[in-house]
Amino acid sequence: MSATAAAPIKSVDALKAAPDEYRMAVRKIVRSHAVNELYGARVYDEPAIALAPTPYLKWLTCRIAMEEYGHHVRFRQLGEQIGIPESEMTPEGRKPLSIFEFPLTTWEEFCVVKLLADLAEIIQVEDLMKCSFLPLRNLAKVTMPEEIFHSQFGKDTCTELIKTEDGRKKVQAAIDRYFPMMPAFFGKKDSANNALYRKYGIKQRTNEDMRADFLKRVRDLVEGHLKLKLPEVAEAA
Repeated sequence: MSATAAAPIKSVDALKAAPDEYRMAVRKIVRSHAVNELYGARVYDEPAIALAPTPYLKWLTCRIAMEEYGHHVRFRQLGEQIGIPESEMTPEGRKPLSIFEFPLTTWEEFCVVKLLADLAEIIQVEDLMKCSFLPLRNLAKVTMPEEIFHSQFGKDTCTELIKTEDGRKKVQAAIDRYFPMMPAFFGKKDSANNALYRKYGIKQRTNEDMRADFLKRVRDLVEGHLKLKLPEVAEAA
């Protein structure tokens, strides 16, 4: 049975009867999210607890770390249900996305990571909320409110930081260093994987469309709201 918007795959058991390439595509998506959620929690969210300057901000950062680890757990559990070995859903032995190679050293950098990376993640999760594999669609719906909270945290903390000249300079410097890594997060143009995802309604938009959406939203956020400068970046290949 082919998966379409009119005939979604409703359960893990029903997935077994889906075409091989559909099942392969679902596995790739779930594995990617499981790995990347764990990467992010390890390299950004947990270390940021020590960087947070007040007990209140440490509390919020603890909540973010807990939720990001929780995202990994949820995707890993779904992955196990559809037959992905646990060893394939951890970062060990895998080359990280470029955004995870950013050396986090300051609180301002963490706030910028939340500002930018979690907005990008919202766009990815939005696409999955219409996914033809309903267990993945439902997981995206559960995840989305937490991603919105993380992104809003980045906006709120950066808004507070730029009230001082020193904070403004540090936030701008972090944007200048981190933002050039972001376009690649959405993948390559004319991606064969993305074409397969769209063929079966697992994803709805091309990588280029999602990247363009992100660039518009982030420009409104950085230049419109924060009144800072968004650096020019090369289009992803």
